[in-house]
Amino acid sequence: MKMDGSEQREDPGAAQYGNFPNYYSFHPPGTRISLLPPGLLLELLRGPGGESEPLLALDVGCNTGELSVALYNHLTQPEGHSETLENTHFLCCDIDPDLIARAQTANPYPNAITFSTLDITDSSSLDTLHRFLARFGQSSFRIGFCMSITMWIHLNYGDNGLVEFLNRLKTLCDYVLIEPQPWKCYRSAARRLRKLGRQDFDHFHTLAIRGDIAKEITEIMTKDGRSKLLHRFGKTSWDRSLLLFKIRRPIDCPT
Repeated sequence: MKMDGSEQREDPGAAQYGNFPNYYSFHPPGTRISLLPPGLLLELLRGPGGESEPLLALDVGCNTGELSVALYNHLTQPEGHSETLENTHFLCCDIDPDLIARAQTANPYPNAITFSTLDITDSSSLDTLHRFLARFGQSSFRIGFCMSITMWIHLNYGDNGLVEFLNRLKTLCDYVLIEPQPWKCYRSAARRLRKLGRQDFDHFHTLAIRGDIAKEITEIMTKDGRSKLLHRFGKTSWDRSLLLFKIRRPIDCPT
């Protein structure tokens, strides 16, 4: 993905890839975290090796990192639980180097959270992801977070791009937590670009995947039998659900 960073900064309402510089001022992390039952992820994600086995998380589209840090705290120090999840490491990526620079500067856990400029829709990014996994002797991330970025991938890369992205997450992660934007957000994003005199999203008018986006994403994630929907967590104040999927590895599949 290529963009003119200075142009994006001049008019954040026209951020074609969702790389809003003040995103968390209008979508604070706490609204997502409050939907996740304390300790649930701790119970699910603890590996067979217990605390000795590193738990790796991938956060795609991390922006300036505030939600990444909140998710890390939620995982490692669940509210109301005396137990903690140590040896946890996050790789948080975004396509915008300016946002990543801000995240790196404010990072309270530099030994546990890594912020990296990365376009996960580009197959060359897999080398970086696999190198990170190899550092800890792992073949997959225990969980992937995909928080309000599916729309931007869908608008910029079309139906096939969205399907390829979701399938890539299934190859990389054991669990995936997705916060899909509803269709009304697609219309709003397109309207903002038009209002500002910008070129419309290439794929907006030709998308076949539309309507109930959460349902469509669930079908994409589960139709090949490689994953199942475990939980659907409420809705945020801006009408977005959190969908938690468990990915079935070959060893998990019935013979």
